[in-house]
Amino acid sequence: MNRREFLGASALTISSAYYMGIVAGPVFAVAETTDTIKNAKVTYFDARPGARSRDVGFDSDGMVWYCGQADGTLTRLDPDNGELHPVSLGENAAPHGVVLGPDNAMWVTEGGQNAIARVDPATDAVTLIPLPAEFADANLNTGIFDHDGIYWFTGQNGVYGRVDPVSQEIEVWPSPQGPGPYGITVTPQGDIWYASLAGSHIANIDRTNGSARIVTPPTKEQGARRVWSNSEGKLWVSEWLSGQVSEYDPKADTWRAWRLPGNDPLPYSVYVDEHDKVWLTDFDADAIVHFDPDTEEFTSFPSNKADADVRQMAGRKGEAWGGESGTDRIVRIQFDETETTPS
Repeated sequence: MNRREFLGASALTISSAYYMGIVAGPVFAVAETTDTIKNAKVTYFDARPGARSRDVGFDSDGMVWYCGQADGTLTRLDPDNGELHPVSLGENAAPHGVVLGPDNAMWVTEGGQNAIARVDPATDAVTLIPLPAEFADANLNTGIFDHDGIYWFTGQNGVYGRVDPVSQEIEVWPSPQGPGPYGITVTPQGDIWYASLAGSHIANIDRTNGSARIVTPPTKEQGARRVWSNSEGKLWVSEWLSGQVSEYDPKADTWRAWRLPGNDPLPYSVYVDEHDKVWLTDFDADAIVHFDPDTEEFTSFPSNKADADVRQMAGRKGEAWGGESGTDRIVRIQFDETETTPS
């Protein structure tokens, strides 16, 4: 792996003093207050055994949905009581990413059937929109809706595309440098960007014609895995191979980067909350990591189980969520405003 020295001075706080208790439903772990994030509470919810619970999304009723990549389901989790409601996506299903659509349905990158799946939360009805035959085995990854209600998605084997939810028409393009498209995000300005893990770049998709413009980070072979926009349209990228989290400002065309704490960090996912604070997952540390760009300080929330393997994060006000694919659990971190959070 290609390594770079950590850019910029940063501090690390580890929230490792937990009070553990088992209740009828989820397992709770409460972390102590730190200087960067106050009153953080970590809650673990059991997923279905053998599910390989990974990407999560939220419906309009406040329920949490997660992809069971190993059991072929999209499963609804009630965070109030931990109850689970699985929906089978079909034979050989292996869902990867999930997001709420403007039609109040859950939209899924369903890699096992090489299709985009639409799940109606009210009826559990599943509609499959297959990719064209020339894009077989796309290894579908992540999806997002743009401001016009069009669904955009990536496939690691070298594709990206879009679906009109009304007509269910699908268009797919080969990525300009072959395999790699992974995470995808939409900015407040309406721009669509994806990260290419194998290509070690990010790319901006032209929504009018589907072409992709590549932007390469300054760190070579960094393994840009996931990407998330903040409220200003700046892009945060988890760099799997460099051990860094980086920020790209498309307006100024400038980069900044910080190395995660630890000897050999492996930042997998990235999520930016409503306060523009950054959440990451570190496979090497089995931890969710909070990063404050204002103070350049990291706060680590290690899992209480080994091989947690949180592969994606998402969130809503005051909450950051992820799926522990290695332990068949869903994790939630609830938090208050920090000292650097704008009021």
